[in-house]
Amino acid sequence: MPLLVLALLLGTRGDTVVVSAGGPVGSLAEALMRVQPGGTVLLRAGIHRLTAELLVDRPVTIEGDGAAVLEGTGSHGLLRVTASGVSLHGLVFRNVERSFIDDRAAVTVDSAAACRIEDNRFERTFFGVYLKGARECRVVRNRLDGRRGGVASGGNGIHLWNSTGVTIEGNEVIGHRDGIYLEFTTGTRVSRNHSTLNGRYGLHFMFSHDCEYEHNVFEENGAGIAVMYSRRVAMRSNRFAGNWGPSAYGLLLKDIVESEITGNTFASNSVAMLVEGSSRLRVTGNEFSRNGWAVKLMANAEDNRFEGNRFTGNAFDVATNSRSNSSTFTGNSWDQYRGYDLDRDGYGDVPHRPVRFFSLVVQEHEPALILLRSFFVELLDLAERVLPILTPETLADARPRMEHW
Repeated sequence: MPLLVLALLLGTRGDTVVVSAGGPVGSLAEALMRVQPGGTVLLRAGIHRLTAELLVDRPVTIEGDGAAVLEGTGSHGLLRVTASGVSLHGLVFRNVERSFIDDRAAVTVDSAAACRIEDNRFERTFFGVYLKGARECRVVRNRLDGRRGGVASGGNGIHLWNSTGVTIEGNEVIGHRDGIYLEFTTGTRVSRNHSTLNGRYGLHFMFSHDCEYEHNVFEENGAGIAVMYSRRVAMRSNRFAGNWGPSAYGLLLKDIVESEITGNTFASNSVAMLVEGSSRLRVTGNEFSRNGWAVKLMANAEDNRFEGNRFTGNAFDVATNSRSNSSTFTGNSWDQYRGYDLDRDGYGDVPHRPVRFFSLVVQEHEPALILLRSFFVELLDLAERVLPILTPETLADARPRMEHW
């Protein structure tokens, strides 16, 4: 019998095992037992139901041919990858039941390296992709939609723990608790993702050093983005938008040191940036527009530099809870600046004090916000410009950039 005919009868094609409803190999579980290391499992279009979490313990590629759906049918995850060099491509992962005990995920990569999870869809999953102890893996161009009702009932879209050198790129994450979550993770790059309508944070990371976040969009999430207890973080050219609510912000920086926030857009957030307990940050070239508070700079935030940023249409450009602060502002442009440029060098000849006296009043008595657009507040602002003795002198921009508004 010719070898090709024999291979087709056995459900294999060279180094490929084909899974189809009417073929000799009818399940992914059987295919994983047959496939050789370095081979491929090809799932034909259709629904492939999993009654238990399947273990992938050898380096293989699992690829969907058309709309190949891996659908969970019980209290378990779908795939657990323990081998390095595994690739998952072109699959639909569907239905992972929530649990208050286990972090069940559609795909768990456990202590493996160089795995690739690319061009897949995740639908109604508790956790989408969960990497723990992973190294040099790629999670790229996936769509993760976990919408099933409420923060308490949701897991995270892409979750990393104790991992290093991971690339998270080009994913769309929607309807989870946290869109992207990193903890104890180093050297990871998160770029060109769209994280929206998540119940808590679009991005949340803690104790994760030497990471880069570039060209992402985080919008309309419950509380915004939280960056905590990390060093040497670079956040460049991201968009933080539409995070509204009494405890919402675009970006929370808590206990962050020696980091860079450059070229980002903060638009229409309750608080665009909240800086607490953080030091030696360089905040440069960012756009703050139409926010409630553009920057809230707490007294325990020290030695931070704000330079070349643009503030337009914010209710409050800068607010603080102290009259002394070691952070500095220089060369920023402010639509509320009322100074002049007699020497025409492009910078104002008198300092700009972005902390309004009324913002200090609101800091102590939030209900006073109802007076924000009143004539009384306009008088306070005028008095403060004439006799600036109440707002923090240390937060004045001594060289504001001039623009034609």
